[in-house]
Amino acid sequence: MPNHDQPRIPDGWVGGFAQSRPEFAYPNPDLGSLDMLKNMDNIHLLTRQQAILWPEFSWETEPGQPDPKRCFQMFAPDISRIGYDDEGRVYAIICPQQGIETPSLGSINVEITVTGTRGWVDEATRELACDMSVEARVWFAPGYEQNPAVMMLWTMLQEFGHELPISKDKAIVVSTHEPGNPDQPIFRVLKGETTRVHTPRFADHSDEAWSVGHIEVQVGTIVPTHDPVLDGFNQLLLEILNTSGGNLLKAGNVLTWNIWVNHPEVVDQEKWRTHAEKWRLSIDVDHVSDARRRSPSRFADGTPFHVADEIVEWEVAQIMAYMRKQWSPQQRVLRKVKSVARAFFRLANPFRR
Repeated sequence: MPNHDQPRIPDGWVGGFAQSRPEFAYPNPDLGSLDMLKNMDNIHLLTRQQAILWPEFSWETEPGQPDPKRCFQMFAPDISRIGYDDEGRVYAIICPQQGIETPSLGSINVEITVTGTRGWVDEATRELACDMSVEARVWFAPGYEQNPAVMMLWTMLQEFGHELPISKDKAIVVSTHEPGNPDQPIFRVLKGETTRVHTPRFADHSDEAWSVGHIEVQVGTIVPTHDPVLDGFNQLLLEILNTSGGNLLKAGNVLTWNIWVNHPEVVDQEKWRTHAEKWRLSIDVDHVSDARRRSPSRFADGTPFHVADEIVEWEVAQIMAYMRKQWSPQQRVLRKVKSVARAFFRLANPFRR
């Protein structure tokens, strides 16, 4: 059970929105009568918030196998927020970001971007019920310009009119949907911990959180750019990310996370407006957020998740095969491919044991 010994709730709570329609009630809250709102369009209506200080994610690192080797990780803390008014109507949710390190291409940002939301919070019962739609965005983290292999790739792609995903607005976009229903992009945020898996002790924050909810969402496919060369590269980069990150964004995998929240607070609307961008920029290549690190990826028994030692050679081979496939007819580019190969293999040396 969440901790009930928390600072006093700030004045101003009215409540009542959760009870305004009978279909909103548990055990099966139906929020379909509410419009799905753009996540950041109604900041002027926010008066209260709950910070998600402990976003505990879980996913299968080997989905489809007899032992899928489920992994657990707390994403960067104190980025996510649930924003609502004094009656408890939810108008905005900020979801977490994370960095994943790949041996050959350095750090890559992963952001869960909310595209729509609706729902309610009840401070009196410490419950919530929301619907959300999200997409995952993937792009090279700041510092990519210090990676010679990335810069070689960028130079080569630019020569043919293409760009690498080096910023959020140029990010690879991965769709998501309700588990088992790829035609339904809306999924639910419900009270309590997920029942899909048992929460290991290291991911349990009931002694410090004010309340807890949970989310389950299935990973879809990359949203196409309709540029075959760039789509091919984006797919390759996602495969590299999944290999280093334990298939976090593998199509068909189901992500679950418990959202352990802090006590209610009064919203500063301007701070809310700038919060997500501020924290995204504060995450560097070592995944540091406000001097507090996200937890390492680990299995339920606490054993750390590690990629195979030979992963860098696999990454290099995949990238080089892609380059040769795309541009083998052009001798000028082939010479650059060889330069990229040398850069990759120089990067690979420090990882070999």
